[in-house]
Formats: sequence, structure tokens, C-alpha cells
Amino acid sequence: MPPFDSKTFLTHLTTRPGIYQMLNQSDEIIYVGKAKNLKKRVASYFQKQDHPSKTKVMVAQITDIQVVITASENEALILENQLIKKYRPRYNVIFRDDKTYPYIFLSDEKYPRLSIHRGRQNKKGDYFGPFTGSTAARYSISLMQKLFAIRQCENSVFNYRSRPCLQYQIKRCSGACVDKISFEDYQKDVELVRLFYRGQNESVIRELTGRMELASNDLEFEKAAHFRDQIISLRRVLEKQTVNNLKSNRNSDIDIIAAKSKEKTAVVFVLHVRNGMVQGSKQYFPKMPADTTDSEILHSFISHYYPYNKNEIPNEIITSAEVENAGSLAELMSHLNVRKVKINHQVKTSKAAWLLMANNNVEQLLQSKLQARSHQQKRMQVLMDELALDKIPFRMECFDISHFQGEETVASCVVFEQGQAKKSDYRRFNIKDVARGDDYAAIEQAVRRRFERLVKEQATLPDLLIIDGGKGQLNQAQKVLEDLNLPQVTLISVAKGSDRKVGMEQIFFPSEAIARRLDDDSLGLHLIQAIRDEAHRFAITGHRGKRDKKRKTSTLEGIAGVGAKRRKALIQHFGGLQGVKRAGVEDLKLVEGINAALAESIYDYLH
Repeated sequence: MPPFDSKTFLTHLTTRPGIYQMLNQSDEIIYVGKAKNLKKRVASYFQKQDHPSKTKVMVAQITDIQVVITASENEALILENQLIKKYRPRYNVIFRDDKTYPYIFLSDEKYPRLSIHRGRQNKKGDYFGPFTGSTAARYSISLMQKLFAIRQCENSVFNYRSRPCLQYQIKRCSGACVDKISFEDYQKDVELVRLFYRGQNESVIRELTGRMELASNDLEFEKAAHFRDQIISLRRVLEKQTVNNLKSNRNSDIDIIAAKSKEKTAVVFVLHVRNGMVQGSKQYFPKMPADTTDSEILHSFISHYYPYNKNEIPNEIITSAEVENAGSLAELMSHLNVRKVKINHQVKTSKAAWLLMANNNVEQLLQSKLQARSHQQKRMQVLMDELALDKIPFRMECFDISHFQGEETVASCVVFEQGQAKKSDYRRFNIKDVARGDDYAAIEQAVRRRFERLVKEQATLPDLLIIDGGKGQLNQAQKVLEDLNLPQVTLISVAKGSDRKVGMEQIFFPSEAIARRLDDDSLGLHLIQAIRDEAHRFAITGHRGKRDKKRKTSTLEGIAGVGAKRRKALIQHFGGLQGVKRAGVEDLKLVEGINAALAESIYDYLH
């Protein structure tokens, strides 16, 4: 498995807060973490050496890291929690008690009560939050008591009071249980609480400001100062959580799509919101013609992505720019979704915060992509100069051989274009009819099969062909290129030095007897190492898969006329495969379903 290029990744990583998702070679999320400073946090995994053994094993499996930028560390904390619960990464600590962040619950009753709620939201009423901790939630409830005197007591207490409790005496409750406040006035206060938690803070502030001015006009300055202090506290108490929506959109499924392009590079970032909560994100790097607008990219993405992912069509699609023919596109989505779908690009409140998050992420992705491309071009330029090539190696292919003591030999061919892996062009070759452990013959067969097909199909030939091995493997590949008359393909082989240390690689050319050495900090050498390691990983993966398949396959499966039922009968009769191999023809005939001809076939096959 090739090492993750952490140095390049960290060079382009933002210092803003957010979450990071670590992926392995199967694109499986193995860890989700949060960070106040993404660059500093992610760098700690690769720069420190004193990690616990579990962390070291996890870091060794990383092949990619994806980040989502958030507006604050608190948002990152909550989004991390949601993604851990959704993906259950193997290296995250997952609590089995389903404990989650607290919400404020406003019950659906004649006189609603405020309380802290965790767990499933199956009661009727409004849920606000989540809060990053119970302390913040309790403080919020306390503030609502001070401002609006909404009750907190259980119904078993509220329904049987004959006189007001201590909370009424200290002005933390309006005494609705004993009719100290009218039903209408209580509902007005409840509505202010609901408006505040739904993010309509300014409406609440205006109401409190009106009360403050009224108190001031009545010369009740102490009371006016109290409202002033509460207004200040209100502005601080509940930090907006843009990764979560509020009750008004809680049953809505929304996708926020941001697109941006520059220098012939396009990025699409999709934020998935389900039931009012961010459930993850995806990023795409589509190919596009020159001068394609962001609006055209969005239209193309929506019209191509959702018809093939009908189960993912949301109720609303929010875009970073106006989409061409949005009306007809929305009708198509509605037809596929069997319910109305809206496409908007001008939104307010929490939706605008989501869109801002998507725009921030697409900006970061585009910047990282452009910087990475510039870095890859620099590596190719350095490689051309150091190897004295005639031109920049736009397309490179590398071959490697993998086997175990000569068995199940597999050859790999990996392809890099513009310095990046092009996995759609990868190929594996099962090597046949060569002596066990003959790597020279295996390389010759794999290269011949590959280039004969490229020539036959008039496909694109590599500018540089890399063979993992020494002079012997190089000579076999050179023989193939000469037989096929392909002098335009530059050929080299890469062998580990005498100490087999990284950075000590020897590079062989067909026309040179002595190997070349590149500096261990050479960008060109780093590119060769990345391609060689990827070929090695791809070969080993294929070999292990082939070997595991053989181990799981019964020897009897290759016998014509012996299906699953007869195999089972043979194994049960003789107690195992070794017993079947020791049996003679007459013994085999005693098994139910095995006649004389089939017994002869089984015996001949096994011997």
C-alpha cells in the first residue's frame, strides 16, 4: 500500500475549524475527528512519533483524508458526532448507550413546559438544538425562565398545585398552575421562546427592547437595566449551529450544491441535509470544456447525478449560483422523486448558513486541487530534467510482479496521467505457463500482453514505462518494445539499492550499464516512488485476492458433473477431502449419486 502523501496534503490544508474523515484503500471511513485548526490537528498524526499503537495502525491505513470546513469549533463538534453515529468508523469510540447531545424540548400542551431532552425525539412538541453540553442547555433554560417565566415542572406537579411554588416567588415561573397569568399571555411568552430558538433572535430582541423602553419611560430604571443585561446575554447564549436546522425544516431533505471552476479545473461540493441535520458531504471533480460557467456545471451535475441516484433526490436543492433552466430541471426531479422538488439559489436564515458552508468548502477544495496540480506538474518537470527525457512524461505506466513462493503469480499495471493515478486504466494479468518464481518471464508476458493490446486497439501509449526490478526485468521489457517496434516509449526500471532503503533506489536505462541515482529529496524520485509503490500495492492486492479465492474454493469444484450436492455427499461419506483423495474408484461408487463413469472421472481428476 503506498504511503499517504501527508506532506503535500498538509501544504494545501486550511487552518480553519472543521472535521476530517480518514479513508482507507477501500474508500471506507475509518476515523472522523474535529479540529479548531484543521492543518495543525491533522499534521499531528504524521509529525509526532509517540502515538499509541492503535493510532499508528490507523495512520498506516490512510490513503485519503477529506475535510469539511465549519464556521466554528462547536459546529465541528456536533457534525463529528453526527458522522460518527452514521458511519460508525472502526477507530472512533462509539458509545453503545446512544447518548447524544442535549436538546431543549418545548412540549405540545395547553401550558407548554421547557425541559432538557436526550435520545429519540418521539414526543409531540418542538426540539431545539443540539447544544454542545448539558451546561449550555441548562443555562439556556434558566435564561428562558428569567425572561419569559415558562414552567419547568412535571405535569404531575403542575396539575395538582393549589398555590404557587418557590419558582413563582423568585420570578422564575409565571404561576400558570394557579392562574396567575392568563392563557393568552402565557402563549405569547411561549411564542417568543419558540421564535428565539428558531433563530429569529431579532424579533425577540425587539420585543425585549420594547419592554426595556417601556420600563425606562415609567422610570423603572432597575427593571430597564435588567432587560438590558438580558438582551446582552441573549445575544451570547445560543451560538448558531449551522450544521443543524430548526423545527420548521426538520422534516425536509435538502442538498446544498456549490460549484466553482478556475484554470480548467472544476469542483462540485454537495452537502446532504436530512431531517434538518447534516448527514455528510461529497466532492466531485468533473471534466469540462474551457469557459464553462458555474451555472452550466451545476445544471450538468444535477441532470446527470440524480437520475442515477433516485433514492437520494431531496425535497429541495440549493445551489451556489442560478441554474440554467431551473424550472424544467425541477420538474424532471419532481417526476423522478414522485413529489415536488424545488431548486433555489437565493435563501435566508439557516439555509444561507448551509450555503455559506458549502461555498467555503468548494473554495478550499478548488484551491487545494490547483495547488496539488501545480505540485504534480513541478514533479513531472523535475523528473524530465533529471532523467534527461525529451518531453514531460504526461502518461506513465508501471509494472510489478507479486507471488508467494512462485504460486498464484499476478502482474499489475498502474497508470498515472499528469502525475496522478488514473485507476480506470489499471490492469492486472494472471501469469500462466511460466516457471515458478521466474519474474523475468512474468514481466515479459505481462508487458507483451499489455502493449500488444494497446497497439491493436490504437490506444494511447505511455510516454514513460517503469518496471519494478533490476536490469534483468528491464531487458525483458525492452525485448517486447523492440518486437512491437515502439521506440517512442521511454523505458526505465527501478530497483531498491543494496540496503533496500527508501531513497537509495537505482534507476536503469536500456542503453546504460551503470544505474543512476537521484537525490533522496528529489521531487522526480518521489514521483517514481509513488508510482512504484502503487504498482506494488495493486499487485499484492490482486495476488492476495487470488490466493484467498483458491483457499475458499474446493478442489472438487473443478470436476464436471460434481455439483454442490454431490460434493457434500463425498465429503460426508469420506470425512473430508483427504479421504476422497485416498479413495479408489470402487470406494467412490459407494457414494450416493456417484456412478461408475463419474467415479472414474473423479479419480482421474484427483490423481
